[in-house]
Amino acid sequence: MERRTALGLIAATGAATTASFTALPSFGADNGRAAGATGQGKATARGGHTFALDKNVKRTPVRFKNRYGIEVAADLYVPKAARGKLPALAVSGPFGAVKEQSSGLYANEFARRGYVALAFDPSFTGESGGTVRDVASPDIYTEDYSAAVDFLGLQKFVDRERIGAQAICGLSGMALTAAAADSRIKAVAAASMYDMSRSMSRGHQDYYTREQRQKVVDHLSRQRWTDAENGTYARLSHEVPFDANGDVAPSDRVLPKTLPADADPITKIFFDYYRTERGYHPRSINSTTAWTGTTPMSFFAFRLMTNIDMLAPRKALLVAGADAHSRYYSEDVRAKAPDTVDLVIVPGADHVDLYDRKDLIPFDRLDAFFTENLA
Repeated sequence: MERRTALGLIAATGAATTASFTALPSFGADNGRAAGATGQGKATARGGHTFALDKNVKRTPVRFKNRYGIEVAADLYVPKAARGKLPALAVSGPFGAVKEQSSGLYANEFARRGYVALAFDPSFTGESGGTVRDVASPDIYTEDYSAAVDFLGLQKFVDRERIGAQAICGLSGMALTAAAADSRIKAVAAASMYDMSRSMSRGHQDYYTREQRQKVVDHLSRQRWTDAENGTYARLSHEVPFDANGDVAPSDRVLPKTLPADADPITKIFFDYYRTERGYHPRSINSTTAWTGTTPMSFFAFRLMTNIDMLAPRKALLVAGADAHSRYYSEDVRAKAPDTVDLVIVPGADHVDLYDRKDLIPFDRLDAFFTENLA
């Protein structure tokens, strides 16, 4: 399969603390918010999470609202031996993933290192609210980061002057956009960064021609009529591929149910995370289904990181795999703001390795970055 066509089918893809939040039971698959298949493998064996909770960390399900009134579901990770007011991080991503996957793994590791970390499901996804399920909005997802800062700053054990953001993959552009507009976010880091507005409106490595961009716009516009007539929302590719005849060829799944023998390398690495015991989760869009078909419309209209210059004098750290197909996103942001953004390239790592490969994720470097910039 031609690489650019393939990329259109995949996602960018303790006792010592006294909490001042209200812990609520997690939403289950029977509440109408979970899409797709039932749980399997590690996700079931570990209470719905794809990783083991550190013995020195306490995890509590919490809920809070963003400024649009949408309830955001999150897991709060706190060191059991915490004392005094701690630095805190709002954590989310990848795009189409849930808090029980990569963002929870990052939050768990940061809590082990002494941070309060909040891993959240963006609005309309996972256990978070929003009537239309699995629709993405660059504006509302950016707001979700600021709402997470609201929540963290109200906790008695959090130092609200030391709050940062950590993003993975497709939520990275939203985290950087939020930080540029919200100076309460004192530092931001991103792993395997994707700019979803650029990806959806221009294709991987900006390969869409002007004619193809118009074809995508026309496809989305026709889909609006179809959805309006049917009274429902079709699920189709959020990164729209083209067939051999040059026509749009969307799929009704982010990833195939089974991996074709001739699958390209990029599809293989995403499949190996989202569709196997390694990272499968029944609420993950990437594991089970696809985004609403008109999701790209708002990403055409809303460019992320337009005001990245407003981040200064605060700092950002981007981490990219040396072998990642997404590496250019991080390099381009670094080139745009070299005095504000630092870049770490991880040898031997691809895009998905930085989701959960703790032997490759440079947590020591991330910890040092936040220690310095949340001081």
